[in-house]
Amino acid sequence: MTKDPASSTQQAGQPLYKQVKSHLLDLIDSGTLKPNDRAPSEADLVAQFGVSRMTANRALKELSEAGYVKRVPGLGTYVAERRAHGALLTIRDISDELSEKGARHRAHILLHQREAADEAIAAQFHIKPGAALFHAKILHLKDDLPILLEDRHVLPAIAPDYLSLDLEQETSYRYLMTVAPLQEVEHEIRAIAATPDLRTLLELAPDEPCLFVRRRTWTRGKVASCADLIHAGSRYDITGRFKP
Repeated sequence: MTKDPASSTQQAGQPLYKQVKSHLLDLIDSGTLKPNDRAPSEADLVAQFGVSRMTANRALKELSEAGYVKRVPGLGTYVAERRAHGALLTIRDISDELSEKGARHRAHILLHQREAADEAIAAQFHIKPGAALFHAKILHLKDDLPILLEDRHVLPAIAPDYLSLDLEQETSYRYLMTVAPLQEVEHEIRAIAATPDLRTLLELAPDEPCLFVRRRTWTRGKVASCADLIHAGSRYDITGRFKP
């Protein structure tokens, strides 16, 4: 029996069904499996990875629920057509947004380093506390007015060159969209009161709130990035349009 080399990642604590999912996502992302191609069956995955049928079924079930494959009773599993879906909060590069408004984007780097993940951020990435992550804090300015604090953690395995990036010349967004194309995005949005440090950093009025957006992105079945985006409340709004 021949097992895929990916099975060695079990030593790092990755569940077997996730190994199978990652393998199939790699085939889809690379174009090896194209839309409407027949995907490996449960039996194929059992033979290739040496996993149980239940494990293979869970991997295919989760890929089906996420829209990557479609399971046709009596016929098999096929790669699904990937369609764009409208979202309330569109993901865009802040430098492009400001440029379209006739403003100049500048970035001031507050932090850019390798760190051991604490329990809270490790839970966001589904990794063990103490595992290595890249961490950056960037203050974004519209002309000379601060409008956004970006506090971002990045998984080194997905974006290994992140620490060598000049974040004053290239945004995290632009780099990550190149090396880690989006498969899934999660947003958490709420208003928060500004701490004294935030009030100073963003040059806020005494009672001005902040808009907090936490954005997690997935690539190849893994959380690639988790960013807390804190906007000056009076200088940012959310617009969106969709058809149900």
